This record gives sequence, C-alpha cells and structure tokens, in this order.
Amino acid sequence: MSDPKKDEITGVESTGHSWDGIEELNNPLPRWWLWTLYLCIIWAIGYTIAYPAWPGITKATSGLLGYSTRGEVAEQIAVVEARNAPLINALTDIELAALPENDDLHRFAVAGGGAIFRTYCSQCHGSGAAGATGYPNLLDDDWLWGGKIDQIATTIRHGIRNDVDPDALWSQMPAFGDILEPAEINDVVQYVRAMSGQGHDAAAAEAGSEIFLEQCSACHGEDGKGNRDMGAPNLTDAIWLYGGSVETLTYTVTNSRFGVMPPWSNRLSEAEIKAVAAYVHQLGGGEE
Repeated sequence: MSDPKKDEITGVESTGHSWDGIEELNNPLPRWWLWTLYLCIIWAIGYTIAYPAWPGITKATSGLLGYSTRGEVAEQIAVVEARNAPLINALTDIELAALPENDDLHRFAVAGGGAIFRTYCSQCHGSGAAGATGYPNLLDDDWLWGGKIDQIATTIRHGIRNDVDPDALWSQMPAFGDILEPAEINDVVQYVRAMSGQGHDAAAAEAGSEIFLEQCSACHGEDGKGNRDMGAPNLTDAIWLYGGSVETLTYTVTNSRFGVMPPWSNRLSEAEIKAVAAYVHQLGGGEE
C-alpha cells in the first residue's frame, strides 16, 4: 500500500477525499475537545434519566427524581400561604365594615386584592380600574349597586344578571322600541340630556318629561337620580356606562342594555373576595 499523500504546505496527510481540487486533510480534533464532547453526551444521558425529558403521547417521562418546575412553584406557594395563614383566616372571619380599622390586615387585603384584580378583573375594568364602554369605572363615586365595601363584596361574590348564581344582582330595562314610537323615544332622549346638563331640544325635552314620568321614573326615580336597589343608574350626572350622545341614548332606550358580570364565589375564596372588595373600595370612589 502506498503512503498517504501529504499536503505540500502543511505536511498533513490527506484523507484522499477531494472536491473541485480541494483536498481534505486528516486533522484530528484535539483530545480535550473530544473528551468535552463525550462528557456532555454522558451528562445529557444522565439528565434525561434523572429529570423529565422525553415527550410521550400524554406526558413526558417523569425522571427518576420526579422533579418539576410546577411542583417547585407549588411548594413555594405553600410556604407563602402557610406564612400568611393567620392573616388569611383573620380576613375570612372579619366583618368588612371593620376591616379599614385594622391597619395591618387592611394593607394585606389591599395588596392581595390588587393582585387578584389584575388577574381576574382587569380584562373588563382595565388594569387601572377606569373601565370602558359597557364596563363600569371603579374609580368614581357612581355605583349602580352601592359603593360601600360590603356592597362591593356582594357584587363580586354573586355577579350581575348571570344565570349561574341564584343570588346574582338582577335588573332589566325593557326595550322601549316595542313600547314607544320613535318620536317619543327622541323626546325621552332629549329630556334625559336636559337632566344631565347636555345640549338638547327644549320642546322635545318638555314633551319627553311626561313620557319619562310614565315609563321610566319607576326605576330611575322622578328626579332621574336612579335607584341602587334596582341597579338603575343616575341619569342626572355626566357619568355614562355606554355613552350619553343622542345616538347612544336612542339605542339604549330603543333596545335596552343587559350587561352581565359573572359570580366569583365559585372561583375565589371568601378571603380573596374580601381582598378584592377592599382594593376596589380604596381606589377613590368607595363609600363609608
């Protein structure tokens, strides 16, 4: 057998492979690099045996150590819950009206309630609780069902107009498009705009006042200031859940509105409900 061909410049033997005149030289990898590669392979095999690694049809292999990041987080949560257990138990048992008098417990409730609010409530009410069209602003002092801390907790606990909780707060505005003529609806809209200090047609508003007293005052009151026991909004201020323009009010009177809030008693503990109530109550619009 003839000796392998050597590269004239480097003196390294050729493997005999050539591509377009380019010779492949027999340059072996350094020993340290090879041993590093072998050790990495051994370590990888050991890792896949010890820890969850290989995906299966329903789940990955659990590994000999049975470790999971989910389990680690669960352990950390359990530690925190054990540490906070006295405060959680106290929050569960306390009357909400007395909560603001307990500074430490109130601070704990507000901090926890803020986190819960951002997790479950911000999708509708906004991260800052300023609401959106059809979703109440929780920063002002206009409350459909009452702004005392225990009233807020009741709203959170049972929700509004849902078919899940038998104790849900419930009210329903009729669609006056089936009751009144378009001209009469326009008169009522003009009267409502007059009550709230907006631009309006005075003659139509005067005619609408009689229709309002006959059709709307049972819920909204003769003065239009609403009725919290019935969830009827105050129509004399500048706060509108869906908007106060002529077009929006005409749609509301014609078709009615039917906003729904889910109950949270089936997803949050009593302590968590009270914590959210405490957080919402102290945002700025809560009532004594």
